[in-house]
Amino acid sequence: MELRLYDTLTKAKRPFTPLDPSNVRMYVCGPTVYDFAHIGNARPIIVFDVLFRLLRHLYGEKHVTYVRNITDVDDKINVRAARDFPGLPLNEAIRKVTELTEKQFHEDVDALGALRPTVEPRATEHIVEMRELIERLVHGGFAYVAEDHVLFSPQAMNTAKSVLPRYGALSNRSLDEMIAGSRVDVAPYKRDSTDFVLWKPAKPGEPSWQSPSGISVPGRPGWHIECSAMAWKHLGEQFDIHGGGIDLVFPHHENELAQSACAFHSDRMANVWMHNGFLQVESEKMSKSTGNFITIRESLAEWPGEVLRLNMLKTHYRSPIDWTSKALEESARTLDDWYAIAGDARSGQPSDAVIDALSDDLNTPQMITSLHGLRNAAASGNHRDAFAATLRLLGFLSESKAEWKSRKQRASGVDAKQIDDLISNRAAARARKDFKESDRIRDELAAMGVVIKDSKEGTTWEIAR
Repeated sequence: MELRLYDTLTKAKRPFTPLDPSNVRMYVCGPTVYDFAHIGNARPIIVFDVLFRLLRHLYGEKHVTYVRNITDVDDKINVRAARDFPGLPLNEAIRKVTELTEKQFHEDVDALGALRPTVEPRATEHIVEMRELIERLVHGGFAYVAEDHVLFSPQAMNTAKSVLPRYGALSNRSLDEMIAGSRVDVAPYKRDSTDFVLWKPAKPGEPSWQSPSGISVPGRPGWHIECSAMAWKHLGEQFDIHGGGIDLVFPHHENELAQSACAFHSDRMANVWMHNGFLQVESEKMSKSTGNFITIRESLAEWPGEVLRLNMLKTHYRSPIDWTSKALEESARTLDDWYAIAGDARSGQPSDAVIDALSDDLNTPQMITSLHGLRNAAASGNHRDAFAATLRLLGFLSESKAEWKSRKQRASGVDAKQIDDLISNRAAARARKDFKESDRIRDELAAMGVVIKDSKEGTTWEIAR
């Protein structure tokens, strides 16, 4: 079966034809490094890792370039740095926060079985490219300078007589709908309410760089221009696939597309735009206020990464997913069974049925159905090697059969009183708003294999499975 992918821009599933089969190129928006990633962030990581693996299988490992960025300049990072390291200069504190958070992120995604991207650029290493894109946009009449800001004009884009796409086409909105349905920053220097920031002056002590377009004061980039610049640097003016969560369609991806298309006078940025659906927890929107906010790190303390991975893939990537304890328990039992049957088989080729399922817009529910068929055949003594090879292609069987079994049998050896004392200390730290100490205690408990769950009724704990 030929690979077919659903494109958010055209609202259709169509055959995938790479611009250059010898270098298939994909960009996915990565983390803003200021805190532990939550379980919703794991969805695009896992979804696009599966696509990366599929593309490598179809076109060859050396013929696929996967770029996932790291945003290391952002207001949330600045706030976290000032909170956690109040005695340090802000720039030094920011470096500590971003280095630590990036390390935590890599540990978490490695545990989920995700391959590292081909390139993982940091925003702060691409300021030159951002300034060049901004200069192109100003020169082309798509952006303007006002009070030390540079702003992009969607109106200018939509009135230009050229091959440019319509601003709003990706999110399927008109300019009026965008004004009515979104939070628009009001500023006196804007020509129009839909104009968005490409560059802004830096506040005292913030990270800053030489500004573009003749602006004399130091500044910093807006969020959207960062991804346009990094994608251009590593994948070119046009590339094959741009991915991310559905929450990024507007404004982030809409603005990325606008900037890049206008800078290069092109009708596109990526040939295919792919977006995964939302995640909720136990049928409720995940929120810190409701006590059901779960980080990847906390989930990994309770479940092996492969359980989280399988659980995520049981729902088609474009559909909403309900993250429940019952589903996780089912996924764990499935993996116990797969490990018992696949064992340590090493030879064999991946199943055509599974590749066909994935080639139908990453139809992972059908993929799992095919895996169950393979499992039954392997249990009967047939195609065991193919079953194991298919699971490994998908990011499973990272441990030996013995290692997986011993994980289940390991005694925790934890002292209940010690855990209760640590939880009490964490509650006291949170009460006095000492979040750095609260996070440290949470990490200590996780390292002990203790899962804590906060709710309105208080904090409960259990030993990781």
